[in-house]
Amino acid sequence: MSTNDTMIAILGGRGMLGTDLAQICGQEGFDVKVFDLPEFDITNSQQLKEAIGSAKIIVNCAAYTNVDGAESEMELAHQVNAEAAGRLGAVVKEAGAWLLHLSTDFVFDGRLAKPYIETDLPNPINEYGRSKLTGEQLLGHSGCRHCIMRVEWTYGQAGQNFVTKLIQHTKKEKVLKVVDDQIGSPTATTEVARVICKLFRRKPEGMFHFASSGYVSRYGMAEFIFDKLSMDVNLLACKTSDYASAAARPLNSRFDCSKIEALLDEPIESWQIPLERFLRQV
Repeated sequence: MSTNDTMIAILGGRGMLGTDLAQICGQEGFDVKVFDLPEFDITNSQQLKEAIGSAKIIVNCAAYTNVDGAESEMELAHQVNAEAAGRLGAVVKEAGAWLLHLSTDFVFDGRLAKPYIETDLPNPINEYGRSKLTGEQLLGHSGCRHCIMRVEWTYGQAGQNFVTKLIQHTKKEKVLKVVDDQIGSPTATTEVARVICKLFRRKPEGMFHFASSGYVSRYGMAEFIFDKLSMDVNLLACKTSDYASAAARPLNSRFDCSKIEALLDEPIESWQIPLERFLRQV
């Protein structure tokens, strides 16, 4: 596949992942069109059809991602994450295109004692997870050519995330409590974007898990960040149950990424390497 004759539509292209994806696609020579709020609303059927147009590859990064907010804004979360994904599938099928749709580790309850594989049974424990799972299901029912990539613990330059929030907290608080019972893989949006670009050539179908290699707790991640930034922070470990939050969080977010790794031409980097690169830019 030559890059310059394939138009790629990125929905939600100004968010954290979409921004990195548009930039890396451009560097790879792809013809990219970016669609996002306020002029593009994925819940608007007409705007959706116009956005896809003649694109043969569509990446859906558009999502309602406020995990706690989804508990009170359930209807909006489901409109964006579920209903719009189903309508998108129908439009993609009609256009004879291929779609890569982003999903999340929050479709699982986090109670499994091992890393999650793609065929493990989802069981979301919050409204955000339920809306994303329904989106996966409606997309599957649409019958379009698509792959779903579940990602987790993402961070990037173009949005709020665990890393940036952690650093912001240190400006106001001398003592920080971070949970040590949530385990996963910190994953840079630049790494997700690079993998997505590689998949354009194959256009695989089905479900894939992607995260950086290796696992760490949120507390261990915070330790790593403050160590690399040489910040003197009084860091205390606590449990998820110590925190009062609107939405429950899965404790185990570990992914087994061997299925997607088999499609790539190199091993997935361990989480420390991209995170250290990111911290040098903060």
